[in-house]
Amino acid sequence: MALKNLSMDISRNEITAFIGPSGCGKSTLLRCFNRMNDLVPFARVTRGRILIDGEDINEREVDVIALRRRAGMVFQKSNPFPASIRDNVSYGLRIAGVRDKARIEEVVERSLRRAALWDEVKDRLHESALSMSGGQQQRLCIARCLAVEPEVLLMDEPASALDPIATSKIEDLMRALKEKYTILIVTHNMQQAARVSDRTAFFLMGELIEYDNTRRLFETPSEKRTEDYITGRFG
Repeated sequence: MALKNLSMDISRNEITAFIGPSGCGKSTLLRCFNRMNDLVPFARVTRGRILIDGEDINEREVDVIALRRRAGMVFQKSNPFPASIRDNVSYGLRIAGVRDKARIEEVVERSLRRAALWDEVKDRLHESALSMSGGQQQRLCIARCLAVEPEVLLMDEPASALDPIATSKIEDLMRALKEKYTILIVTHNMQQAARVSDRTAFFLMGELIEYDNTRRLFETPSEKRTEDYITGRFG
């Protein structure tokens, strides 16, 4: 999906939700923030800039690997590696050349605690991550992102494949994490956007239709198309 006529400021330490019908450009935009779209054949940015702390991340000299540490991605379907829980969390550190075992253990524990998973897995860190439940696997993927100390968390439908209890845990986790991180979430679940986000952006056919405080957008939208979408007239 091509995005056009798009300009928005995203606040630090807030949860910003992207909503809209399938194919409207939400996930395309999310992947712009860590240049995952670079991996898509023929995808390109033709005009415009994306600034993180004043740096245009599309400049040729930007280290894309470093950018993806700054803006970690959590996907719709959990994707743990076929390795131990410990090795999943420490993967980014080891790729970065960290060999200090004490530091690795410290980061593993801290990241699992931040992902509200430590108490559930602390006695089985050596076990395969694939033995975990779906909700635990998704929180493990979040812990794996947190281990490399990102500034931004990009979440693409992070709870869509989970049951209501696991979804509630992910939402509680997002609320806790925004104290330290800036979170962008794509969701088809408007109730979820209303529950967890501070600001919401509504997209349609590649255009940003409305972007506002979440409560205001849902209760008194300024655009008729936004009202039609959130009241179920289309989408």
